[in-house]
Amino acid sequence: MEATRSRPSDQLGHEGHRATNRCKAPCRDSGETGGSAKDQKVIAVVQQGNRDEGKSPQTSSLPEGKVCRSFVSVPVLNPVRLRKAKALAEEVVKMQKVFSIQGPYPVVRAALKARGWVEQRAHRPDHTAHQRHNNLEKEQDRDGLYDLMCRLVQNEMVNFHWTNRRDAIDTNSLQKEQIINHFAKAGSFTTKVGLCVNLRNLHWFDSADPDTFFPRCYRLGAKDEKPAFIEDYRRTACTSLLKYIVEREQGAPGEGTSHDIPSVRKRSKLQSSPVVLSQMINSALKVCHQFLESLEHRDIDIHLETPQTLTEEEWAEFISGYNLVVHKGAEIENSYHFVSCCKAMLQKLAEVSPQLEIDGIHNIWIIKPGAKSRGRGIKCARHLDQILSLVDGDPTLRKEGKWVVQKYLERPLLVHGTKFDLRQWFLVTVVNPLTVWFYTKCYLRFSTQPYSLDTLDSSVHLCNNSIQKHLTPSQQRHRGIPADNMWSDDQFRTFLSSQGREAQWQTVAVPGMKKAVIHALQTTQDLMESRKNTFELYGADFMFGHDLSPWLIEINASPTMAHSTPVTARLCTAVQEDTLRVVLDQRADRNASTGDFQLIYRQVNKSYPSSTGCRAHSSGPLSVDVPQYVGVNLLVEGYNVGRHCSLPPLHSSIRSAPKRSIKEKEPKAEKVKTLPKMLLKRAETRFKHISSGVPPPLPPEMTQSAPVETFSLYLPMTVTSIHLPISTKSPSVLLWKRPPEVSEEVQPCTSLSLSKTVQTSSTLRV
Repeated sequence: MEATRSRPSDQLGHEGHRATNRCKAPCRDSGETGGSAKDQKVIAVVQQGNRDEGKSPQTSSLPEGKVCRSFVSVPVLNPVRLRKAKALAEEVVKMQKVFSIQGPYPVVRAALKARGWVEQRAHRPDHTAHQRHNNLEKEQDRDGLYDLMCRLVQNEMVNFHWTNRRDAIDTNSLQKEQIINHFAKAGSFTTKVGLCVNLRNLHWFDSADPDTFFPRCYRLGAKDEKPAFIEDYRRTACTSLLKYIVEREQGAPGEGTSHDIPSVRKRSKLQSSPVVLSQMINSALKVCHQFLESLEHRDIDIHLETPQTLTEEEWAEFISGYNLVVHKGAEIENSYHFVSCCKAMLQKLAEVSPQLEIDGIHNIWIIKPGAKSRGRGIKCARHLDQILSLVDGDPTLRKEGKWVVQKYLERPLLVHGTKFDLRQWFLVTVVNPLTVWFYTKCYLRFSTQPYSLDTLDSSVHLCNNSIQKHLTPSQQRHRGIPADNMWSDDQFRTFLSSQGREAQWQTVAVPGMKKAVIHALQTTQDLMESRKNTFELYGADFMFGHDLSPWLIEINASPTMAHSTPVTARLCTAVQEDTLRVVLDQRADRNASTGDFQLIYRQVNKSYPSSTGCRAHSSGPLSVDVPQYVGVNLLVEGYNVGRHCSLPPLHSSIRSAPKRSIKEKEPKAEKVKTLPKMLLKRAETRFKHISSGVPPPLPPEMTQSAPVETFSLYLPMTVTSIHLPISTKSPSVLLWKRPPEVSEEVQPCTSLSLSKTVQTSSTLRV
């Protein structure tokens, strides 16, 4: 094994000796040999090459027959340094500390190098970032020893892979001890479609309701979900109208919702055309009442042919009136008559609809193309036809079902009147049993414009840094928001403290984010590939309601680690270093520091319940047993028990089973008494009568009553025992042995328990 590992270094050493030997060979021009003259010749050629650099090959000329130009490309190796690098490289390979990184991750490279790891470098294009990284490495490696070790481990097995893409390396080709930073098949919760679909199955894993932390979401490309979205859109219009009536009369919308009620300027344009509200309110109340009955399962007795609450024409008329009132500020008359009934209905809806408060009154939805990232293609819309036309415009995404429409949080928590979202990191080190680490540091991303619902422009409603960094902050935005649009969690807690709400960060916001992350992983645990020595760092995006309750927007794989602001320069560096502390340092020492990572969830391993290494967090459900699917149809079909049965009548003292089609090792059978010849003859006679359809005469010994007797008949296959009701007044049945020449197929069953007695004139049927 040592010979195999040292082979690349031997080859490199021989190459260095060959280069040295070439230098010692006499040049045709000089007639000098070896020694210091050789070094002077090499230096002279290198200097000449440097002087000629930038000239074309045609203008620079060398004496004919001179081969010293190869000295520029082949470095002169120091034998002492080569032996030292070779010994260190062999030690690194023996300790399994060879790593490979794809992508610009200088923090990870530096942290691994500080731990004694050596990089197996892949070919990188000559980009500016990579050139800058190479120059930095050259400054740190002045003696060139580390660079030489990287060459010596070029053909060794990589023990640690860090890539920026999941599909960069085929995990099936890796050995068990190799570590990689991506789970296979993790798209079940890192894609917009996967998170939307799988969170609906949360009730199979936990008693939590996904509507309490994830805005309701639909796949518009799926045929069965498009009607559900249209129904939700219409029902939300009804509840929005009721909220509009109540809030308009009260005149006090919630915090951060100053733009909810249309402006007086818009309302004045439509004063000449008032809207009759009574019919609209009745329709909205009727729809909400029907929704409440469906939640309480009172609609199960309604016939399928019962007409809908509103017809398509009535819905079109209602949505048109709703848009005039809410979006365009049409004047309504006598609305105060409906305030009490609207308020009563909203109170009932609030008990069963946790998203009623964040819905607002404008019925705005956010449309996300599932095939794009970094906020590209995301739009907000409030009209149903506009939403459906966006989806229908791209047949490819519609066919693949990748369009996602999600209810927009119209009333989020604002900071100085500006919308923000929060990037929260978490780390998964094991899928089964599930092990989750939560990073206690995070940062906020602000939009460049003050929050308003008068416009649906992305500069107001999308907080992605990839979008906002190209925009100029508005002059109307509060001066407390920094120009780089970012806050750390410490700055956010200072803001909450100024409002007397600092305690809610630890009691409401952080626990809510932890639960949302755990629930998202629970629903997809059996869909991910549970490979040992695999981990992955994720970035979750959250928004907050007025009560500081977090709402999960999406989960990102390979979150960006670019140092775009001073906040990310500090936090992104820290989270990468702490990730290696959890993945590498704690693997070697359970008491090692994990930085700002906190273990929040670990399932109990059924095989090794005491090997968790952290008993304080070992509570939770057992690890999931994921069965291997082999393409077998698990449908079980049954048949009704017919009147005729192929089971032969047997004597009560005989407990033998019919012969099996497959030879098996039979247990020792009990001794059975041989029947007299007279009984055998009667049995033959009885079977003849059965085949002819004429019942045989009763034997004389069966006319007398017999005591009650219970016995069991054991047969080869497995079904539930069958108990036959038997009258106590009837005489016992005499079971006959089937003649050997009669061959019939026996129906499968396990045990047949007969209690009491049976009428002697009947044949035993199963």
